[in-house]
Amino acid sequence: MPNDQALREHLIQLLDGGQAHATFDSAVRGFPLSKIGVQPTGLPYSGWQLLEHMRIAQHDIVRFSLSADHVSPVWPGGYWPSSPAPERESHWTRSVRAVRKDLAEFQALIRDPKQSLYRKFPWGDGQTLLREALLIADHNSYHIGQLVLVRRLLGVWPK
Repeated sequence: MPNDQALREHLIQLLDGGQAHATFDSAVRGFPLSKIGVQPTGLPYSGWQLLEHMRIAQHDIVRFSLSADHVSPVWPGGYWPSSPAPERESHWTRSVRAVRKDLAEFQALIRDPKQSLYRKFPWGDGQTLLREALLIADHNSYHIGQLVLVRRLLGVWPK
């Protein structure tokens, strides 16, 4: 096994966010439930749609990284919720928890020295655990920025 502990620690920090960008927790903390389904003028998505998209995509990446039996949602429709607002406000909290849970599960994979960061998954087409970690970090960072933008446009981002 290569000595890749430093790389693993950097990946965990990257997945946690907050070094150069807002964190997931800062983007969702205090988001008024009355505004989660509102699409700001000129934007094609609401806070709810972004959160659910992040949850669905991250869950897909984590499950793919763990099993050849995982079946991904149909692209692109399967990665976005069907409505700008959840059926119930409690779904927001449930989705936030699911994002955190899947991220923690994936970070446990990264921390496990028995898991090769470089071995190609036999069920993929060249993906590695390292590649999937970078994909989650990149995808989450992008959409966290969009969540912040939505909050700014709605006037509900902390000053």
